[in-house]
Amino acid sequence: MTPRTRPHPPRRSSLVALLAVLLPFLTAGLLAAPQAAARTAPDARAEAAPAAAVARATTAAAVPAATLTEVTGFGTNPSNLQMYVYVPANVAAHPAVVVAVHYCTGSGPAMYAGTEFASLADSYGFVVVYPSVTRASKCFDVASPAALRRGGGSDPVGIKSMVDWVATQYSADTTKVFATGISSGAMMTNVLLGDYPDVFAAGAAFSGVPFGCFATTDGSEWNSACAGGTVSHTPQEWGDLVRGAYPGYTGPRPRMQLWHGTTDDTLRYPNFGQEIKQWTNVLGVSQTPAATDTPATGWTRTRYGATGDQAPVEAISLQGVGHNLYANGMAARALTFFGLTAGGTGPQPPAGPCKVAVTTSAWNTGLTATVTLTNTGTTAIDGWRLAFTLPSGQTVTNGWNATIAPSSGAVTATNVAYNGAVAPNASVSFGYQATHTGNSAQPGAFTLNGTACTTG
Repeated sequence: MTPRTRPHPPRRSSLVALLAVLLPFLTAGLLAAPQAAARTAPDARAEAAPAAAVARATTAAAVPAATLTEVTGFGTNPSNLQMYVYVPANVAAHPAVVVAVHYCTGSGPAMYAGTEFASLADSYGFVVVYPSVTRASKCFDVASPAALRRGGGSDPVGIKSMVDWVATQYSADTTKVFATGISSGAMMTNVLLGDYPDVFAAGAAFSGVPFGCFATTDGSEWNSACAGGTVSHTPQEWGDLVRGAYPGYTGPRPRMQLWHGTTDDTLRYPNFGQEIKQWTNVLGVSQTPAATDTPATGWTRTRYGATGDQAPVEAISLQGVGHNLYANGMAARALTFFGLTAGGTGPQPPAGPCKVAVTTSAWNTGLTATVTLTNTGTTAIDGWRLAFTLPSGQTVTNGWNATIAPSSGAVTATNVAYNGAVAPNASVSFGYQATHTGNSAQPGAFTLNGTACTTG
């Protein structure tokens, strides 16, 4: 398939003067980089120009550890996608695979730099694949008839080839392949799960639309009716669109996690309800939630078909939040849904030569915590980064003896200038103060420079 070359509109700061001539393209252009990802860097990788840090390889033997690498010659690729891969230094023997799909105007390196999936791979040993569009719009094809059927000859085929390459090169666990994406990438997540239900075990879509909602037959990448939230079908009709992508398939279907902001003005909020109708029907569960809670202020989470972290369908609505809803900490929640983090069913990193002990003192709205890291290995540590996840509702307000970022969710404490060296059997302590919304529990799992520590 020859990629379409519709010119991409300028970013928002340039649109005012050009509005009259660019109005047909305006909404497509707003499927842009997530605000939170652009504002914050999960680690030092995001601070460098992504292109400067990219290695290139054709085989696993040539892929350097813990380095974003472009892979060429990975297989059938009808729409000329680029493949970027991140393989952590402690990659599991049979790793899970997470496909992280970028937004319009984005790229694989931008998705790598602006989300935490690579740093989480350091903790949990999975491989991350970052597909990257080369067509002018930098949007994924989620609209053409070719994209909406298995083996149809567009972007999903190339992404499937990327997964196959990783599975072959790293003996990946093919029962633990997952897709996630933002905006255009969220739409592609819906498409991948529909086209390849035998490949993907689950997906997490941040600001997307249902499978087939964006369908066009005239070569256009944009569907205004769907974007405007005016496309509505019955659950059965939505489910039939998914089932029609792979006729005759009777095997298990992937679970789906959905995220949407109530004030999304690019892919309007009604799409969230339509996605819920679609995936509850596909998975054969009730549209009545089995559980409803508020995991963070302004969030409403509903689970369908079960009440736990790996329910068939999980939907998170963010009150008063617009299209660019992705923020640090959300990737960890997606991995929990996939079953790849502590307490899940996915591969866990082995316990390393470190031990962590935590003591806390809490009051009605806040707490202080002291964290003691002990080097139980036989060699000295020269610089440390301790990663852990704060319980829901906790936000760090200040810290000492370490730099802690971000302030909530999946965080990393990094040594300061005077305490980076830790001799064998020696310890170093740091602390933080945090607010909470009722949950003053301690973090439960820690990784030191990418390797899990024992606790106690």
